[in-house]
Amino acid sequence: MHNKHYIIFNMAKGRILFVNQSIVPFSDESEAAVLGRHLPQFTQELGREIRVFMPRFFDVNERKHQLHEVIRLSGMNLIVNNCDHQLIIKVGSIPSARLQVYFIDNEEYFTRFGNTFDEKGFLRPENDERILFFGRGTLEAVRKLAWQPHLIHFSGWFSCMVPFYLRRINKENAFFSGARTVLSLTNDAFEGSFSDELEKKMRADGATAKDLRLYQHLDYMTLMKAAITYANGIVISSPNVNPELVQFAKENKRFVLDYNPNTTEFYTKINKLYETLCGSALNN
Repeated sequence: MHNKHYIIFNMAKGRILFVNQSIVPFSDESEAAVLGRHLPQFTQELGREIRVFMPRFFDVNERKHQLHEVIRLSGMNLIVNNCDHQLIIKVGSIPSARLQVYFIDNEEYFTRFGNTFDEKGFLRPENDERILFFGRGTLEAVRKLAWQPHLIHFSGWFSCMVPFYLRRINKENAFFSGARTVLSLTNDAFEGSFSDELEKKMRADGATAKDLRLYQHLDYMTLMKAAITYANGIVISSPNVNPELVQFAKENKRFVLDYNPNTTEFYTKINKLYETLCGSALNN
């Protein structure tokens, strides 16, 4: 399927970091999980370097997928809500796609609890700290890899703190300086909201008053609008994305790539968006 487009892009280079909430076959099939599985493969086949990260949720079967800990990346402690939490990095692979996937893990946040919703379909109260841990943990792991991405493409509301931490880390360290960001919007809205504790925990982790103005209601729409505000480009990854979010992205003059059901054309245009945002960096 990809060969003719590989010919077009075979000189394209650059380093793309994918941060996904879900990826097939580690997650149940969904629009986001399918994109998380196939877009990195397509991008890699264009000659780009990639790294792929996702949370090690409760339902990721470590034995089935042969996950193992990456000792050289694990072991650092991240402070969330004034408490130390050990960052554990695991890795699995999708042999048919020649893809490695890194998993952000922690016994308390991911092993002890289930996935993002409880048995009744409500948001788990621990999710506020979990999204903070995942966002920061991913970037710290990439920094420990000494692998500087030109662009970070994040997908799913669970990854919405990635751009917040990207800005925070850049204030302390120039490792991610110049990295552009792309957000995939998909059909993953949830009911309810996070507790007000999220704002306090973000403030403890360096959030400014300007940051916190974006997080007043702490529901799905607020989190995604904040992520749009931080992002350079927006990919509409589902025909069922909330139109208010699409309008918000366009009003804020973000590069917006509309949904295309033809996956080859869609993934090609996404990679063109990467080039538009990064310029010559992806062709060096």
